[in-house]
Order: sequence, then C-alpha cells, then structure tokens
Amino acid sequence: MSERSALTLSDGVTLCVESWGPAEAQVTVVLMHGWCLHRRTWHNQIAALLRMPRPPRIIAFDARGHGRSETTGLETTTLGQLGNDLAEVLRRLAPHGPVVLAGHSMGGMTIMEYAHGHPDEFAERVAGLLFVSTTAEGTAHTRYGLPPRLAAVMRAGETFGAGVLARSGAWRPHRALIPALRPALRWLLFGDVYEDAALRMTMKSVGRTTLRSIGGFRASIGEQQRLDTLARLGDLPAAVLVGDRDRLTPPPCAEGIADALPGTELTVFPGAGHMLILERHAEVSAALASIVERAGASTPGERHRRAKRARKAGRVDGRAA
Repeated sequence: MSERSALTLSDGVTLCVESWGPAEAQVTVVLMHGWCLHRRTWHNQIAALLRMPRPPRIIAFDARGHGRSETTGLETTTLGQLGNDLAEVLRRLAPHGPVVLAGHSMGGMTIMEYAHGHPDEFAERVAGLLFVSTTAEGTAHTRYGLPPRLAAVMRAGETFGAGVLARSGAWRPHRALIPALRPALRWLLFGDVYEDAALRMTMKSVGRTTLRSIGGFRASIGEQQRLDTLARLGDLPAAVLVGDRDRLTPPPCAEGIADALPGTELTVFPGAGHMLILERHAEVSAALASIVERAGASTPGERHRRAKRARKAGRVDGRAA
C-alpha cells in the first residue's frame, strides 16, 4: 500500500507525493518523471523494488504543473526550479540516509539541476543514480529521427507552439483532443514494441498536464547544458539507459552523460523509444534494483570521502574558471 500526501513548497505550490516501503529502510529511492507525464509512469519499477528482499523506501511525486500537483507561474516553469523542488522534497521527506535518484527524461534533467544548484547536499546524500532517456545537452542531439532539414522545420514549429501554449494559462488539454493525438504520441515517444496500456497511460498523463507547463518548460529543456556538472560528481553507482529509436533523447545524449560521469554503465536497447520505463520496464527495474543494492552496500565513510572529492573538484574547477 502507498501513502499519498500533499507537500506545500516554500513558494506556495503544493506537490502530490506518494511513498511506499518501510520508513526505516536503509536506502530511499526518489523517482522523477518526464515532461508532460506523472509519477505513476514508474509503477512497474515501484512494484519491482517492493519485491526486493530488503525493499527501499520509495518516494515519487508529480512535478509542479503536472499530474495532481498544483499549477505554477510561467516564471517558475524552469528546470532550475525543479532542481530546487527536489532539494526541498529531500530535506523534508528524506532528511537522513543514502538516497538513490532516478529520473526519466525531464526527471533526469531535474537531477542534474539539483546537483548543479545544491552541490554540497548532493555530494553528502546521493549514493546512486539512474538516468533513463534523458540528456545533459538540451536539444543538441534531437533530430526526431528525421533528415536535418525536416528536423529543423519541426523544431521551429515545436518552439513556436510551445511559446503559444506557455501563455495559455492553467488549462489542460480537452479530453476530446487527446485521442486525436494518439498517432503523433505513438510515433514520437514509442519504439517498435509497446503495450497498448503504456500508450494509454502516456496519453492520460499528457491530458493532466497544464498547457502552461507543456509549453513553459520547453525553453529550459532546450537550453540546459550540464555535462560539466556531471563530471564533478565523482565515482558513484550510476547507469544510463536509452532506446536506439528514441526520437527526443537519442543515444548520443546518453553517450554524453556516460562519458562525463565516471564509472557510469551505458545500455542501449534495440527497437525501444523514449518511454523506456514502460517499453522495457523489466530491464529498467533490474538496473534500478542493482543500483539500490550497491548504494545500500556503501558505507557512510565511503560516501563522505566521495563527497569530499566532489567538493574538491568543484573548487578546483571554480578557480580555473
């Protein structure tokens, strides 16, 4: 059974938070969903973690403007704000013990913003990372699986449309419109093989996202550059997963993360698209469980030494700049 709660952040926005597993667990796993999605897209991984011999505590929440969380002002539809939200969630709901952070798409970018904006807290707390279908380089590698000229046209149209939606307020897409989006969402987000339930969940998630969030976060997502941040995190259990049919964050995005973050395991899934946590849920669950096990085996002394090295690397980079 899960426990659902409402967490009001310092700026007044209330997040919908759900937790599972024993409160006294050695490791806490925090799951962050993708753009236009919600916390329940991780349902397969949650079930798998709860079947572990020593299940972790699990926390998943809907990002502001998504799912059942409250809407947000246009000025706070940024990845930096999401990184600050994650910091606040951890301080208030998981203030002690090692933490494993797992992020899909925008959720992975949120982890990077947390590491960038709160480096000392990150170094002290985080004992493992899972990046799924995400990027540290904005839309630098995004081609939608199209020839360059067509990709440029599509990006221009997407950018213009996002600007219009960002100014459309807290409305959500009309229910009658969502079925019409099915072919486009299936093409954009899924690979060769998928379950119809996965596509239905994705469509419902989009329907729960405010127009302001659908359009507003687009600019921040496109501009993010955090490879330098990843390079300063030090050696900790981490994995990067991507599908070779991912039209939004293709394999070069994952390769960039793996190259920047020491000791990261990179896995590319043939035939899979952007919704990897639903398309290849068993493999994603296994990768996450492995990281949780490794994080639980690390000692406080190891985590302290890792944090010290990461802070030292950050100071050196700061002087060089």
